[in-house]
Amino acid sequence: MTSLAPVLDKDGVRLAVEDAVATVTLTLPAKRNAQSPALWRALEEAGRSLPGSVRVVVLRGEGKSFSAGLDRQAFAPEGFDGEPSFTDLARGSDAELDAAIAQYQEGFVWLRRSDLVSIAAVQGHAIGAGFQLALACDLRVVATDAQFAMRETSLGLVPDLTGTHPLVGLVGYGRALEICATGRFVHAEEAGRIGLANLVVEPGELDAATQDLTAALLATDRAALTETKALLQGASGRSFEAQRTAERAAQARRLRDLAGLGD
Repeated sequence: MTSLAPVLDKDGVRLAVEDAVATVTLTLPAKRNAQSPALWRALEEAGRSLPGSVRVVVLRGEGKSFSAGLDRQAFAPEGFDGEPSFTDLARGSDAELDAAIAQYQEGFVWLRRSDLVSIAAVQGHAIGAGFQLALACDLRVVATDAQFAMRETSLGLVPDLTGTHPLVGLVGYGRALEICATGRFVHAEEAGRIGLANLVVEPGELDAATQDLTAALLATDRAALTETKALLQGASGRSFEAQRTAERAAQARRLRDLAGLGD
């Protein structure tokens, strides 16, 4: 989506920035953008590398699939070169194992920052870690060939890359449990119908639709959008009265800022 020289290009992740838009691309099409700890660290680094001018982050995958999930080499006894295998991690202390998984999650967490709006442009497969990466974004533009699936339980694992909270928020507990427990595919039409996808478009229209949504987001006032996103992010954890209070405080900050009375 941009021809600029990348800010970051390593371990299957490329970051390019053009004015207020950052494009993060998974660059392992031969592996259907399968994920590894190195890729998760590169995602985290991409988040740390964003200049303050960035307002919208577009996350996409090269090739036919957004991301087919965890690279199966993770389950080999030797794991990845230079990385502890899953068996090695399991042999560590509780604190060491928790810290390792928390570090993996950092590649996903930054996409939820209140001063950014993140968009996943999803085509083909978004499975397991790929599904969770799409869920880490605020919005999802989905091609009609997209297929989501949460396959962790079939491997004896759980979704642990921050995907469970947004999934329940988007589709409700019962449907989220059914999707995760069965590991079935959720196709694009259903994704749009149940709220997983904000837009469903033909594959050839994916980039253009993502660009149109990006332009609409950039047309808003940045401070107002940041405050609004923070309000919406916190709404499910607040009572109605607490949310009313948060709205008043946010509006007071906006009014003072518009009047030139802000800090």
